[in-house]
Parts: sequence; C-alpha cells; structure tokens
Amino acid sequence: MPLDRPAAVDPSDLDIATLGPCRITSPMAPLLDSRRTTEHYIDEDDRVLLDDTLTKVTSRGVPLDRLPGLEPCGPRRKIYFDPSKTRVGIVTCGGLCPGLNDVIAGLVRTLTYHYGVRRVVGFRNGFQGFISSYAYDVVELTPQSVRDISVDGGTVLGTSRGHQDPEEIVDCLERMHINVLFVVGGDGTMRGAMQIERVIAERKLKIAIVGIPKTIDNDIPYIDQSFGFQTAFSRASESIQAVTVEAKSTANGVGLVKLMGRHSGFIACYAALARSDADVVLIPEVPFTLEGENGLLAHLRKRVEQRGHAVVVAAEGAGQELLAGDAATDASGNAKLGDIGPYLRERIAAHFAEAGVETSLRYIDPSYAIRSVPANPYDSVYTVRLSQAAVHAAMSGRTAMVVGRVRRRFVHIPMAMAVSKRNQVDPHGDLWMAVLESTGQPFRFGG
Repeated sequence: MPLDRPAAVDPSDLDIATLGPCRITSPMAPLLDSRRTTEHYIDEDDRVLLDDTLTKVTSRGVPLDRLPGLEPCGPRRKIYFDPSKTRVGIVTCGGLCPGLNDVIAGLVRTLTYHYGVRRVVGFRNGFQGFISSYAYDVVELTPQSVRDISVDGGTVLGTSRGHQDPEEIVDCLERMHINVLFVVGGDGTMRGAMQIERVIAERKLKIAIVGIPKTIDNDIPYIDQSFGFQTAFSRASESIQAVTVEAKSTANGVGLVKLMGRHSGFIACYAALARSDADVVLIPEVPFTLEGENGLLAHLRKRVEQRGHAVVVAAEGAGQELLAGDAATDASGNAKLGDIGPYLRERIAAHFAEAGVETSLRYIDPSYAIRSVPANPYDSVYTVRLSQAAVHAAMSGRTAMVVGRVRRRFVHIPMAMAVSKRNQVDPHGDLWMAVLESTGQPFRFGG
C-alpha cells in the first residue's frame, strides 16, 4: 500500500510574527542561566520538527534546514515588553470547557510572580466585554483573586459566542492602554482574534495577541491534545458505565450514550476505550447505514441475542447524512446539527419491535454536565503549562499565534495554521483500529 505524502507545508508558514526586537533583559534570565542542557532541553533558536517518521522526513526531499519546524515555547533571555509598564487583558470566548479557570489563574500568576506585571484585567462575557453598548465592567485580576477559582467549572469571566466589531475592540484596547491580550477560545474565537490583530497591524500599534486554543472536541490541528479533553472523556466514560449497568439489568437491554463531537469523534473513541463496555462507537468521520444485513440495527440485534444486552456510543455529529438538515447556524457560524441521539433511540426501538424482540432502551446525553465540570489533575497541570508558555511568548513580543504541545514539546503555532483545518479521527489510523478491536464492530456498517 503506497504511503501518503505529508501535507505540503512551506517552513515560512510556521514563522511566528513579532512586534519587534527584544532589548529588555528578562526577569527570568537568571533562572535560564542556571539550567543544564539535558534531553528535555530545547534551545529557543531550535525547532520542533513537524514530521515524526523517517518516511515523512525523506519524502519531502529537502535539506535538513528546510524541514518544516515549529518554534519552541519557553522564556527568553531578552523580552520585548517592559513588565513594569505592561498592561494585560484576558478574555474567554465560546462554549464552556474544563480548565478555563485554570488558564486564567495560570496566566495571572505567571505574569505577576515571574515578570512583575502590575495590572491584569479580565474582560467579561467574551468579545462582548470590549463593546461599549454592553457596558460590562472589567475584572481586576490578582494572584489573590484567582487563588481558588480552579476548583470551579466554567469561567469566572463569563463567555459569549458570535462576532463583534474588531475596530471597536481595538478602540477599547487603546483606551485602556492594553499591551497584551490573551484570547482563550476555539477556532471561531481565533478567527476573531486574527481580525483584531489585523486592525492592530493596520493602525501600527504594538499590542500582542496570543491565543490559548480551547475545544472540548480535541479538533485543533497539529497539537497533541487540547486542554479539557482528558477531563471530558473521563467524565463521558462514567456515562457509558451508567448506561451499561442499566442495559445489563433488564432483558435484552440496550444502552445509548450521545457524547460531544460535532465533526471529530475523539471523545467517543477515548471514552469507549476507557470503559471497554461499548459494542458500537459511531463517529462523524465514518458514515454508517442503519438498515440491511450489514447495517447497524441488524448488528445491534445480534449482539443483544449473543450477550443479552448492547451499548451504543454516538458522537453528536455522527450520522448527519441520515438526518434532514435545515442549514441553520448558531451565533458562532457553526452549522446546527440534527440530533442523532433521539433519532437512534427511535430507530433502534422500532427495529426491535418489528423483530418481535421485547427490549428496554436507556438513553443518556451528558454533554452540558461534562462541559461545566472542573478540570481533572492532568488537565490542571496542562493548562498551567500552556498559560506559562503563552505568557513567555507574549512578553517576548510574539503575536498572532497560539500555544500547544506537539509530541511532548510545547510550541508556538501561527493562528492561521491553527484554524487552517480540523483535526479528526483517521478511519485508517491506529485510534480507530483500537476502537474496532475493543468493540468488535465492523470497519463500517453497510460497507
């Protein structure tokens, strides 16, 4: 089988924009000078290669110094902003996700403790917080005020969806003399941040825009995982366990769980692997057929006959080809999905009734309960490290970029690259293969 070539990437596409030369000695320079070089160390002038196999590297056919690579995160000895004169803003946008408060707290502590920044403010309710007509006040953020916010889910700053005028947002930043703005949100939010940065550039202002990408669906390209994802699939696995208990407790019981995942089925896959109770996992990346000898319904009935019960895990974006869409969009411009959960519940119940098999069907949709919980310890650590990386980048004058982790290395990624495509489960990759091995389902229903 021929191997796919890696995606064409010009190394210059991975360059990070800066506001200018760094001439100020960083307060962290003494700490950097005391570090020893180990296998975990990466110099600020080095690069983290985008390709991770020999085949991918050699197939590019370019010299080593032309291989695409990402700029590493971390503090620099020289910085752009004078910490004593720097004013910082933080805004959280879009849907809720575990870890938002951890990000806010991490930003504030790093700015204050390590750089000595004296004023950090939070803008309320997403991009609406910059718009004068909403009349929201700003929140003064200090290490004391954010000390305990990580124990709560959600965001203490509030959030909102939808477009706001970037010109008016930059007007607000100018009025408040903000030098750095940290934007926490998903792809729609980052596109909004890019518009803000465009206006800043047009006005020739020296304001850094740095993103901490947030998506519970883990669909940001290039990075290993988005924050909150580990918490989400861990909580989702609890719903699989609950519905499994229900299904086992009745004759011919069927359990159905609908999980988050509009276009990417990572939560459904990982949650199912964590529990190993699922008989079927349905994700947006793999279309399926309900009817016929090789369809989902026939497979499900066979499982019930063999085991006495069956459990189905469906991502919210799965099976959209079976539903009549109305082309409507939400405030963020995302297409509104048909509700696959109730549709499957109805079709499964009807199939068993037509076959003369009495069944009990239990359905769980834990979506909002999962989005609103605090981060688990893994995600708490991850968000702290992302926050620290974002601060280091901003203080060194980096802009129009996001922070993330690629193969255990924290890196800078241009915003344009971070929203250039969507990370999805590869139907031919090892994750989906692991799901098929765990559930015993065929590669594709009806195919």
